[in-house]
Amino acid sequence: MAEVIPIGADHAGFALKERLKEELRSLGFEPLDLGTDSAESTDYPDYAHPVAAPVESGAVRRGGGWGGSGRVGELGRGREGK
Repeated sequence: MAEVIPIGADHAGFALKERLKEELRSLGFEPLDLGTDSAESTDYPDYAHPVAAPVESGAVRRGGGWGGSGRVGELGRGREGK
């Protein structure tokens, strides 16, 4: 079974998230897309917190987030460093 990696982005990171979704699949991972679903303006916490929650709980090893502020990724880092 493929490792599930939750991913999310605000509007500024939407295009990159869509591209990385396909790249993750090609590498054998199963991306769990937690939004956003368009390039319409959104707030990063709406997507960063759902990515970070399963990482923090230990349900998944890592997650990824992208956005214009650069703060989305801070909330979805992997647990390897803990």
